[in-house]
Amino acid sequence: MIQKADVDSTIEEIHRTRERLAEKFGGDIMAILEDARRRQAASGRPTWRSLSANKPVHPSGGSTVADNNESSPAAR
Repeated sequence: MIQKADVDSTIEEIHRTRERLAEKFGGDIMAILEDARRRQAASGRPTWRSLSANKPVHPSGGSTVADNNESSPAAR
């Protein structure tokens, strides 16, 4: 069973990492992304890539809620 202290310490580590990266790159998310991509490519480790682009679940790209805020029959 996972202990709460283990979860808390993991979350704290994630927050510290995020803060360190934000400070290093002046909060520029695009610079953080580019650095991550550069490090990933330099690692030589294989990464998963989708064969197709992400597409919305609903073919129209919209939600299942009609303009009148009622759910469509499929969403009920």
